[in-house]
Amino acid sequence: MTSMTQRSSGLVQRRTEASRTATDKDREVGREEPEPRRGEELDHDDSGDSKETRLTLMEEVLLLGLKDREGYTSFWNDCISSGLRACMLIELALRGRLQLEPCGVRRRGLLSRKVLCKSDAPTGDVLLDEALKHIKDTQPPETVQSWIELLSGETWNPLKLHYQLRNVRERLAKNLVEKGVLTTEKQNFLLFDMTTHPLTNNNIKQRLIKKVQEAVLDKWVNDPHRMDKRLVALIFLAHSSDVLENAFAPLLDDQYDLAMKRVRQLLELEPEAESMKANTNEMLWAVVAAFTK
Repeated sequence: MTSMTQRSSGLVQRRTEASRTATDKDREVGREEPEPRRGEELDHDDSGDSKETRLTLMEEVLLLGLKDREGYTSFWNDCISSGLRACMLIELALRGRLQLEPCGVRRRGLLSRKVLCKSDAPTGDVLLDEALKHIKDTQPPETVQSWIELLSGETWNPLKLHYQLRNVRERLAKNLVEKGVLTTEKQNFLLFDMTTHPLTNNNIKQRLIKKVQEAVLDKWVNDPHRMDKRLVALIFLAHSSDVLENAFAPLLDDQYDLAMKRVRQLLELEPEAESMKANTNEMLWAVVAAFTK
């Protein structure tokens, strides 16, 4: 996410006492906010969002997958687990914590290059810090594909089961509850009770859906390298997690067809070639390669 050096005027505290002079008010409005603490740098600017409603890639993908009223993801979705772990790798890379090892003289492929810890500075997110610690402490390093499987618990090696991040969906949902996006309820499913998280702030989800729709419709630029890296990642990861259709469901038929056509154009890109272009993020394209290989 990009640095939080710009905020909308609505986030700036203003003094309202009538006794304050115009000079005081101008000084208050123009006051800059403190620099982000170490480990909390953001690599994107969600104009109009407050700090409390700024979402990580994992939270955005989960929010797209959650049923608004029921408060849970589809029982038939078996893709979102690995998709959320992939989100963590890209999120950490965008925050400057992870990188791929150099490709070398022989230019090894994205899927054969190891994931390296670039910085172990805390991110302020428990799940991200947990994943970062696993990656930092693991020697020899693992590949992107391996880390998606290990963090998901999809490994046959019992000695590596401790890498699995447990209850990821529930923990992300609780994050969204704390940010005022979801609420918590108990639902009875005949044989058992289940904690659910229905949507409580529809504005945030609608803003997220609109952002995804505009990326492939009104604001389509036909070049992923001219798009915001986080938005490109969100489209790929939402597709890999089988939740992208939820963002396109409200569209008219012709808009839907056009949106899916452009998504297919993105999916048909060659990750190896895209990763060698200027101003790119190799981790993003390594994750894309892992899901499209």
